This record gives sequence, C-alpha cells and structure tokens, in this order.
Amino acid sequence: MFLKEFFYYIGLPMPQHVLYSWFFIILLLLLAWTATRRMTLVPRGVQNFFEFLIKAVEDFVVANMGEPGRKVFPVLFTLLIYIWVLNVSGLIPSIDAPTANINTTASMAIFVFLYYNYWGFKLHGLKYIKHFMGPYWWLAPIMFPIEIVSHLARPLSLTLRLFGNIRGEEIVIALMFLLAPLLGSLPIFILFLLMKTMQAFVFFMLSMMYLKGAFEEAH
Repeated sequence: MFLKEFFYYIGLPMPQHVLYSWFFIILLLLLAWTATRRMTLVPRGVQNFFEFLIKAVEDFVVANMGEPGRKVFPVLFTLLIYIWVLNVSGLIPSIDAPTANINTTASMAIFVFLYYNYWGFKLHGLKYIKHFMGPYWWLAPIMFPIEIVSHLARPLSLTLRLFGNIRGEEIVIALMFLLAPLLGSLPIFILFLLMKTMQAFVFFMLSMMYLKGAFEEAH
C-alpha cells in the first residue's frame, strides 16, 4: 500500500499489481547484479547458489527439449523465477501477489503464446502451418479449425490456471491469519509456499512443452 500511496502522491497513480510487479523486477535485477558483479572461478555465496540453480534448470530443459532448448532457456528460466517471486510475495503481510490479478497472468500467457509461435515460424517458415493441419492432408479441413481453437485456448488456460490458484490461495491466507493464531497457521503457511512454487513450475512446464512442439517438425 505504501508504494501505491507514494506514486499517487507524486501524481503517478498506478494499479497495485503493476507497482509490485515493477518493484520485484527491480529487486531481481539488483539480486542478479549482486550475484555477477564479482564473479570468480570458484563460485561462492549468491553466485554459487545461482550457478547451481541455473545449471539444474538448464539441464532439465535440455533433457526435455534436446540441445535446441538452450536457445529458449534464458526466457524460460526468467519466467520461472519471476512468477515464483510474484507468487511468493503474496505470503508477505499487506502485499497482494501480482499474479493474483488476471491482468498480470494474461500478459505473461500472451507473451508465451506469441513467443512459441515466433519460434515456430522462425525455424520452419510457412511450413509451420503444417502443425495445424493434422497427420494426413485429407484431415486438414477438420483439424485446422480444431488446432486453431486449441492453440488460442492455451493462453486462456495459462491465464486462468495461475490466476485462479493464486487468487484462491490469497483469499484463504487472509482468512487464515484473521481466524487462526500465527503459530497454528505456520504449517498451512508452508503448504501454501509449496503450492505457489508448484504453480510457477506448472506455468514453466507448459511453456516449455509449447516451445518443444513449435521446435519439432510437423508430421
């Protein structure tokens, strides 16, 4: 609320979810700068943690997508970390997670939709349209509209899945702290932390699968 009131005071009213989104973007950039400003051959501290995390996620992406996955790994990793931070921010008292606002989740879902289709056309040219035609040419009149609807439903699915889960958790957390003592709420608090982590991972996984499909040759 402090950020919202501050920007309103200086004549720049902004929605709360936008303010917190930019706040955590800046926070992540500062963290990245801290991890890389004094890089050493023998990593330690923040550098060591991020090198381990990046290596683990990169290996996971390559294991599922093959070597071409390295081309899109930076975007996928950024999505994973960004969404996780926004999700978890809702556990901080007085802060609503930006991902509990449908505008935030819709913007990321639309980005993923445009990004994987961009790679599809970049790698295959107009032949990428064959992905929408089905396995046999005579099925094309039936499969094409079905595939178009299916692909258009993907950003909608990404948007509503993340928004619905995080918004629901935010409501339960608010009620939990109103009705239950703090110590009695800690196990549930940890459970919600795991659930928010899972939601970030699901968004990351689905995005990776869509990219994998765009990378593959149409059959």
